[in-house]
Amino acid sequence: MRIKYKNNKLGKQLANASSIKMNFGINAKRISIRLADIESSPTLAVLIQIRAANCHPLGGDRKGEWAVDVSGNFRMIFELDHDPLPQTNDGSIDVSSITDIRIVEIGDYH
Repeated sequence: MRIKYKNNKLGKQLANASSIKMNFGINAKRISIRLADIESSPTLAVLIQIRAANCHPLGGDRKGEWAVDVSGNFRMIFELDHDPLPQTNDGSIDVSSITDIRIVEIGDYH
């Protein structure tokens, strides 16, 4: 999938291994793995199948956002970057057509 970032600061923090290490310390390796999982998945449907990523939609005040696990309560939170969102006949999101996301945050939202 193609990745965009909420802002330039986040994009720079995730630009390469050294900046990930500098900004996220002990979580750097897992963040790099999750970024690789996202980049290697052609669609959201494929990312959902990666058990270690635990890709899932969020609810409540974070409805419309998704997350993948980094470690413990630490998550990489993203939005689906499609307008309009592709939908199935029953009105749910067509995850097999989602190819673009925007990472909005990395942290503990719990």
